[in-house]
Amino acid sequence: MKQRYYITTPIYYVNGAPHLGHAYTSTAADVMARFKRLDGYDVFFLTGTDEHGQKVESAARAAGIDPQTFTDQVAADFIDMAKRMNISNDDFIRTTEPRHKRACQALWLRLVASGAIYLGKYEGWYAVRDEAFYDEDELIIAADGSKKAPSGAPVEWVIEPSYFFKLSKFQEPLLAFYEENPGFIAPPAKRNEILNFVRGGLNDLSVSRTSFTWGVPVPGDPDHVMYVWLDALTNYLTATGYPDAVGARTDFWPANIHLVGKEIIRFHAVYWPAFLMAAGLPLPSRVYSHGWWTVEGEKMSKSLGNFIDVRPLIEEFGLDPVRFFLLREVPFGGDGDFSRKALISRLNVELANDLGNLGQRTLSFIAKNAGAAVPPLGRLAEADETMLQSAAVLPDKVRDALDRLAFNEALEEIWRLVRNANAYIDHQAPWALKKTDPKRMATVLRVLLESIRSVGILLQPFMPETMAKLLDQLGIAAEDRDWAALAAPMTAGAALPAPFGIFPRYVEVAA
Repeated sequence: MKQRYYITTPIYYVNGAPHLGHAYTSTAADVMARFKRLDGYDVFFLTGTDEHGQKVESAARAAGIDPQTFTDQVAADFIDMAKRMNISNDDFIRTTEPRHKRACQALWLRLVASGAIYLGKYEGWYAVRDEAFYDEDELIIAADGSKKAPSGAPVEWVIEPSYFFKLSKFQEPLLAFYEENPGFIAPPAKRNEILNFVRGGLNDLSVSRTSFTWGVPVPGDPDHVMYVWLDALTNYLTATGYPDAVGARTDFWPANIHLVGKEIIRFHAVYWPAFLMAAGLPLPSRVYSHGWWTVEGEKMSKSLGNFIDVRPLIEEFGLDPVRFFLLREVPFGGDGDFSRKALISRLNVELANDLGNLGQRTLSFIAKNAGAAVPPLGRLAEADETMLQSAAVLPDKVRDALDRLAFNEALEEIWRLVRNANAYIDHQAPWALKKTDPKRMATVLRVLLESIRSVGILLQPFMPETMAKLLDQLGIAAEDRDWAALAAPMTAGAALPAPFGIFPRYVEVAA
């Protein structure tokens, strides 16, 4: 029986259109899902949209339409982005779906039954933009003297009846859980941030609102709707079939990893495990927080008008180069800066020059000089053994890096082999060997083919469409493209189709 692997993106809030940040998280999750499938796992990959809350209700009102129509339109835009980015999600969840409302209300009743929820009155600072409550000591004073949330969002003083979750009772259980599961929160800087927050003391959390109606009704008290984060976080359970005990996906819970942006780490690393503890449900294995993207050194913001929709980038540069750039440019977990110059440099130097040129000149040479077939492997020289050994150990190196979500490290390991293969072909000079030692030429070409095959198979999670084209040119059957297939050598004498370039150079046209 295959080992199960459940990965999620955050569900994206529908108060605005999808942008580079959403595409980044989805691509990272997609690479992990594809990698695990190729590595023999039974994978469930979830993404979706978070569609309730005061902010959505206000955005719909501003657009002059009802909230459901508004969320239908924006959710469709997120679904389109996922398709255009070739995201291989197994499910797309919307929090306005009946299955999700059912799961939320079932979890609520479970929390009530455990004694974790009580009715009271909320009085405090609330940021509509963040859909979050803040203590007085968390607020910052803006230049104009107004109070702001730590995110910079405006806050308002709210007084209304509210149900509360007894978060204060979970301070010690959470700290004990973090101690027993040191890998639960990553990267380490975010773990330290959460530990400091929880050690500072936890207040009970308001988990319902009465000042608006766009949300999941509280069971037995329809004047209240659930706090949007209790609603939203439950999506990870909903998709596995909760509250049903048996179903096609129930065995996938608990999740292996939640990928989130750093601005929502607290909700996933504090509130979510506390809700699950109170409900007596298993906790996810890991919450990983990645950084933000700036654009040409500026933070993406509506006021600057520099939000980047990835779809025009795909039209201009191609899908796989954009996917590659997002995970190659910066270490996952840190902040990154997007620029056309950096994207074009990665495309031309690493894709067109390094990998594209390696594949093209090797395959073209075989087509013209080695019968357009996989050459036999003769006696190995030291340089051959070094190349083949580098290719043999590469899957474990890439596996280790990806399991740590070190995407750029995994790509660097692969590119080390690409660069070594380019140096190898230059040093071995098969064009000279054709005249002096044809058998040696065949061995050199075979070593190059084996190296390129390793690169092509291991890069599939990052660039699935382009690597499919490369593996087609190597004559690799569809069933021989998982990681296990690398253990067997290519078949000498197998015919190779006519080669073609897969990564054209990009030339910036002056305006």
